[in-house]
Amino acid sequence: MFKRMMQALGVGGPSVDTVLDNPNCRPGGMLTGQVHVKGGDHPVAIEYIALGLTTRVEVERGDQEHAQHLEFHKLPVSGPFQLAAGVTQSIPFQFPVPWETPITAVYGQHLHGMIMGLRTELSVARAVDKGDLDAVAVHPLPVQEGILGALQQLGFRFKHADLERGHLRGTQQSLPFYQEIEFYAGPQYAHTIKELEVSFVATPQGMDVVLECDKRGGFFTQGHDTISVFHVPHHGAEQVNWAGQVDAWLQQATQKHSGLMSAMGFGGHRSHGYHQPHGHHSGGPGVGTFLAAGAAGVVGGMVLGEVFDEVGDLFE
Repeated sequence: MFKRMMQALGVGGPSVDTVLDNPNCRPGGMLTGQVHVKGGDHPVAIEYIALGLTTRVEVERGDQEHAQHLEFHKLPVSGPFQLAAGVTQSIPFQFPVPWETPITAVYGQHLHGMIMGLRTELSVARAVDKGDLDAVAVHPLPVQEGILGALQQLGFRFKHADLERGHLRGTQQSLPFYQEIEFYAGPQYAHTIKELEVSFVATPQGMDVVLECDKRGGFFTQGHDTISVFHVPHHGAEQVNWAGQVDAWLQQATQKHSGLMSAMGFGGHRSHGYHQPHGHHSGGPGVGTFLAAGAAGVVGGMVLGEVFDEVGDLFE
C-alpha cells in the first residue's frame, strides 16, 4: 500500500531528459533533438510529452512592474504510450521556432537581460512534470543583425533588453509580448536623443521595425518620445547599407514636423501607428506627426512607416 502511494506521488516514476542537436537557432528556424524518457521502478502509461519555449516577461500593473515566466509556444512531440520499468525510450522531434521569437544573442554574445529555454512537459496519470529546461540561444535574422550592427557603427551603446507584455500597434504582432532593446544615443545624435528603444516583429515575408526615440527638450519645449514604424522585407537585406539606412531613419524621426502626411508602403499599403502600453514615458504636447516615404526613406526596398509624438490616445 505504501508503494502504491509513493508511485501515485511520482516516487520511482519515469525521468525525462531532452537533448538538443544544437541550442542555437534563428526566428523562423527549427530546433531538433531527442527526448529521452527512462522508466522508473514500475511500468507507467505516458499520456503525452510536449515541448514549450519559455521566457521572462515584464508585466506592468499601474505603477508596479513584475517579472512573469511565460510559455509562449508549445507543441506535442508524443501521444500516449506504455513505458516499461527501467526502459529508456527516445523520441526525435522538430520544433519550429516562431518568427516573433525575441533574440537572445548578438554576434555570439549573450544579450544581457534575456533568457530563453525549451521546457519539456511529461504527463503521467494526469500529473504533469515540467522539470526539464534547456537553454536556447536565439540569434538575429539578417535584417535584425544589420540594424543592430548599424547602431553600433553609429556610436549607440547597448543599455538593456527585456520583454514587455502588450502589443505594438501598426505591426503584425501575434505574441502577447514584444522585445525592447535599449541603447544610449551615439555622440552625433546626443544633442537630440537621450536613448533609443528598438523592437522587431518578424513575419515570413519581412520585419516590422519600431524605433522609439527619447528626444531631448529644447529651450521652449519639453522632452518627449517619437515613435517610428518601418516595414522591411527579408529579401536583399544583406545588400543594404544599414548604417546609411538607419541614419536616414533617425534623421527624419528627430526632425521637427507640422501638419499631417500619410506614409504609404508597397502596393498602396498604409502603415499604422504604434501602441506602447508603458506608463513610464512622458507624453509631449501636440498631435501625432506622419512622414512621407520619400527617396531618403526608401533604400534597398526599405519603406519609412510613421513617426509621431506619443500622446495619450495611443495607449490601451
